[in-house]
Amino acid sequence: MLYHMLLSTGDFAVFRSESNVFNLLVPHFGNLRSAENRKKLMQVWLRSKMFRVSGLEKEQIQPKIMAECHTGGDFLRIVMEEMARVQGVSRWAESTPDHLLHIPEIMEQVPDAIIVHIIRDGRDVTLSYVKQRWARPFPWDRGLELAVAGLYWEWIVRQGQSRGKKLGPSRYVEVRFEDLVASPAETLNRLSSFVGQELDYERIRRSGVGSVGAPNSSFPETGSGTFNPVGRWKEQMSTQELVLLEALTGGFLKELGYPLVHEEPELSLTAARLRATYLPWFDIKQWLKTKTPLGRRVRLGPLEIQ
Repeated sequence: MLYHMLLSTGDFAVFRSESNVFNLLVPHFGNLRSAENRKKLMQVWLRSKMFRVSGLEKEQIQPKIMAECHTGGDFLRIVMEEMARVQGVSRWAESTPDHLLHIPEIMEQVPDAIIVHIIRDGRDVTLSYVKQRWARPFPWDRGLELAVAGLYWEWIVRQGQSRGKKLGPSRYVEVRFEDLVASPAETLNRLSSFVGQELDYERIRRSGVGSVGAPNSSFPETGSGTFNPVGRWKEQMSTQELVLLEALTGGFLKELGYPLVHEEPELSLTAARLRATYLPWFDIKQWLKTKTPLGRRVRLGPLEIQ
C-alpha cells in the first residue's frame, strides 16, 4: 500500500510488480559480471510478467543490460531508470519484502538508496502468510502453519531492523502500517522529508494507483462493504492459535509496541521447540540460498513464465 502511495504522487515510475532482484535473480543467475549469466537472465526476464508490466521494449533494455550490468544493483537501477525515462518522471522506487535480507548489498550496489521499512502487527501478517500459503512447516508440524508463519515474521523483521538501523536515520526509517491506515495524511507528511518528496495525501488518493484505489488483499471485504485490514486476527484466530502465537512472538510484539491479549503468555514445550527449530532454520536457509550453489536451484516464483 505504501509503495502504491508513492507511485500515486505522479513523480515515481509506475511498476506494478516486485523486482525480486536480490532475493531471486541474483541467487539464481549468479555473478552478473559473466556475459553468459546476463544472457540467461534476460532470456527468462524478457518472457516474464515483470518485463510485460515494465512498459519497456526488448530493443531498449537488452543492449543496456548486456553492456552495463555487472551486479544485481546495476540491473535494478538500469531497468528502473529506463522506465522512469520512458514515463517522463525523475524518480523510482521498488518494493520486494525479502529485500530486507539484502540491505547491505543494496546499499553497496545502489549507493544513493534509502530504505523505508514498513512494519505491521505480526498477528495480521501471519494470517496473510497462511492465507497465501507462504507458511511451510516441516511435515511433522503440519497444522502449525500460523505458528511457523509468526516465527518467520519475527525473524525477517528483526533481520531488516538489524541491517537497517546500522545505516542511520538519514538512510533508514520505519513506518507502521496501522498508522498509515488510521492517519494516512499525517504519516505521509512525516515521511515526506525522509523521502525528499511531497507526499500529498489528497493528490495520492485522487490518483489511486493500485491498492490505493482498489485494496490488494487476500481477504474479502466485510459484509458491510468496508475494507479494514487492521486487527483481523481478533476475529479469525481461535483462542488456542492466539495463545500459541503470542507465546512464540509475544516478546517481539511488545517490543514493537503491540499490546497482547495474553500479557504473560506461557512458553510451552511446543512453543520452545518451535522457536529452537525454526529461527535457526531460517538463518540456515538464507545462508544456503545466498552463499552456496544451492541458490542456482531456487524456484523463480514470480519470475516464472506466466
